Amino acid sequence: MARPSWDEYFAKIAEDVSRRSTCTRKDRQFGAIIVNDSHEIVSTGYNGVVRGAAHCEDVGCIKDEMNIPSGTGHEVCPAVHAEQNALIQAGRLAKGCTLYLNAFPCKICARLIVNSGVKKVVTSGEYTDREGLEIMKAAGVEVKHVNV
Repeated sequence: MARPSWDEYFAKIAEDVSRRSTCTRKDRQFGAIIVNDSHEIVSTGYNGVVRGAAHCEDVGCIKDEMNIPSGTGHEVCPAVHAEQNALIQAGRLAKGCTLYLNAFPCKICARLIVNSGVKKVVTSGEYTDREGLEIMKAAGVEVKHVNV
């Protein structure tokens, strides 16, 4: 058995974190972790509604009810994205860290990632909106994809 690289190791953990998501849409359970240069996990996050609100798995998905395609309608969906939750938990500790995500970040999350000071983003999945990748690359954030 080959020992996984750090990127593969943390990408797998991000995938496990995604299992806490309460999103009911197929293949839209996302997990994120922020890791510092010492390979210590600073924070984790997964997508789901704000604290105290009813979960979509309990009340249904408003985007499904309104036939809103994936990658759009962020203003309608009551969920906070996995990257957003991880960045909130990390605060200023995110600066200089690596963020692992089992998807591509949307353009809104990409802007938050850039402004947080995260230096590298490692993805292990895909997302319908690829514009976030371009935003991060243009800002000098290193972007890497790994298969896990």
